[in-house]
Amino acid sequence: MTSIKEQAAISRLLSFLQEWDNAGTVARSHILNNFIETNQGKTAPELEQEFSQGASLFLVRLTTWLRLTYMTGSCLDKLLRSIGVFLSAVSSNHYLIEFLEVGGVLTLLEILALENIKEEGKKESIRLLQVIANSGRKYKELICESYGVRSIAEFLAKSKSEETQEEVQVLLDSLVHGNPKYQNQVYKGLIALLPCASPKAQQLSLQTLRTAQSIVGTTHPSIVDNVLKVLSTMHLEVQYEAIELIKDLVNYDVCPALLKGLVALLIPSFKETSKLQPKILNDSSVLQLTAHLPVFLQQAAAAKAIGILAHRNTSLAEEMLHLRVVHSLLAAMGNTDHSNSQRQASLTLKYFVQLFPVVEEHVRKSMGEELYKLFFSNAGDLYMKIDSIQADILAANKVNVTKALYLSDLSHSNVSFYFGHGNQDPVAYNTHFQKEDVEGKE
Repeated sequence: MTSIKEQAAISRLLSFLQEWDNAGTVARSHILNNFIETNQGKTAPELEQEFSQGASLFLVRLTTWLRLTYMTGSCLDKLLRSIGVFLSAVSSNHYLIEFLEVGGVLTLLEILALENIKEEGKKESIRLLQVIANSGRKYKELICESYGVRSIAEFLAKSKSEETQEEVQVLLDSLVHGNPKYQNQVYKGLIALLPCASPKAQQLSLQTLRTAQSIVGTTHPSIVDNVLKVLSTMHLEVQYEAIELIKDLVNYDVCPALLKGLVALLIPSFKETSKLQPKILNDSSVLQLTAHLPVFLQQAAAAKAIGILAHRNTSLAEEMLHLRVVHSLLAAMGNTDHSNSQRQASLTLKYFVQLFPVVEEHVRKSMGEELYKLFFSNAGDLYMKIDSIQADILAANKVNVTKALYLSDLSHSNVSFYFGHGNQDPVAYNTHFQKEDVEGKE
């Protein structure tokens, strides 16, 4: 037999539920405001006490109204925050199961794709998905099985709010942790985001990719091209994150392709650089446009990245010598259409000159004594001091350090002097040079 106090509590609950059932949109909005203000941060037992052990009766009303009205966006952000009070409460697993059983995950994902929904409502949807994902592995798998990665990634690319995009990053980071069944799906989704038009989305994807890469372990073949293309951005924060990821990727099996790709970017193809030719003939302001030609931005970023990699790891610098990086850096220094390319290439080349005597010898010979002294005294400002003839000399250089090393038939001791290869078999090492030279000719 229930006590008078319990009967009064049940009566209050029934009165509250009746008030909700009879209320219109405006009245329900006020009820939600009061509910959020009163119950935010409460545990599940506290919510049950507040609702006389009938909290689930109010939750089911919230989820029902959500499914009926989410396409119109009516009070959506308040409604989702109210559901969040239940799902984020301590010991709230039964509330979570009730929400998922009525298709809660699919509803939240559908909200992200609707054009007419305000950003605030979509942000709350992301936050609820975070709560679900953080509840355990099986819930992460449920989101992924509902095509969640694709929906979340597409929303990240399209969102106009940086705050919301950062919430999406938190969700994707959660989905890649402790989710072995679908971590590869999240990893591929992040790679697919790199070509998107949103700089913020690119930046966040690159940051999360570094974490995902360390978890997944193996690399996807498409990651090299996608990361190198990002280097054409004019947003320095995106370029920074791309170079940070490149620094990680050189420790994986894609290192040879990555180094080859970086060196190739130092000499843009004629097809790319000729895109502005019609404008050059007709528009006197084209000199301002060429400063932002994506291939030149990419060229400067590649030169910078090569310098960073060489400073971090001498063996990588050696590998790039085989790819004729010295020739390509000199050519980039002759690009008078983009001063930053000249500057970054010059700084990187100076490090190679200081690191390898054989490079110093060939660069000095190619430049001539006067230009070399100018270069070595202040590499960063060289682009401001050279004339068009000197720039043409740099652009048309024929330096081939790899070929010179092979033809000189260096002894093992000389190889150690130039590169510090210790006890490596000199026959095998010379064979490696020969192989690289043949590949270069091909």
